[in-house]
Amino acid sequence: MKLTPRNSIRTSPKAALMAAAFALPLTGAIMASAASAQDVQPVPVTNGPAEVLTTVTAPMPGSLDELAIGPEVEGFISGRRGDRVEVTQPDGSAIVVAITPETRILARGGFLGLGSKDLASDALLDGLPVKVATREWTGGLAAERIRFSGSDYETALMIAQGTNGRFVRNEAQIEANAQAAEQLRGRFGDIDQYNVKSTTNVYFDTGRASLSPDARAELCNAAAEANAIDNALLLVVGYTDSTGSQDLNQRLSEKRAGSVVNFLQQQCGWAPYRMLTPTGMSESNPVADNSTAQGKAQNRRVAVNVLVSKSVDGYEDEPDRTAAR
Repeated sequence: MKLTPRNSIRTSPKAALMAAAFALPLTGAIMASAASAQDVQPVPVTNGPAEVLTTVTAPMPGSLDELAIGPEVEGFISGRRGDRVEVTQPDGSAIVVAITPETRILARGGFLGLGSKDLASDALLDGLPVKVATREWTGGLAAERIRFSGSDYETALMIAQGTNGRFVRNEAQIEANAQAAEQLRGRFGDIDQYNVKSTTNVYFDTGRASLSPDARAELCNAAAEANAIDNALLLVVGYTDSTGSQDLNQRLSEKRAGSVVNFLQQQCGWAPYRMLTPTGMSESNPVADNSTAQGKAQNRRVAVNVLVSKSVDGYEDEPDRTAAR
């Protein structure tokens, strides 16, 4: 396992489309209780998803103050077993760190107003982007402090609880959206054939679901263009590259789709009832070769598809045939 000094590890198809429109997202998270110092389970330390390099079996350290300062590890949580947490870094390599009774777990900001607040170890959810300050010990690395964004934590928590990641402001809005959705979708019935008017892709960093400024601008432009099309609906589908496990990539693709949906509705003014169920497709339907960094970058995307049902596409432009009879 190659380590560098602290602060040096940094984050720097049409059938498939239609299948995605009616897919139900698969969500979940692995949450495990911390094991005691006397009941330490072996955990593989990996350099990628499959290759096992070594196994950590050493007892937990005593006081962290007595240990040498280790590197700062940055990435997203890709696994948890007892008091060991695996963090996958931007280059795809994984490092296992130990959680001790002295480890501080801090969240800052977010919609829940977490502030700079200490949390329990069960807050370390799969897919959560973190920064870990470590200490070196005979068993590898021990976490001295784990920090993450409150907003990232809330998103990970909603995915873990099986939600689709939407933020609902009040009950009146829910009722209004439900009524509008029923009226609009009643016109479509069981129709599963749509015309794809356009597709906009936005791209993400490895292991991330946050939107870049360019992506935000592109999404609002796409929403404005779609809003000018009669009967247009949006289908949002998230994807990942091949880095990481299938389960992790499924959740990450859903998280990316959720980020796009939230932004379209909250910042671009797109009505929720004009949105088909968003979904994540993991690493399926790659548009480029996953064996290269450039190809992976193109595959880490969310596709925003503008759809119109073939049963109503162009209907308003047709003459009133009943009047000609």
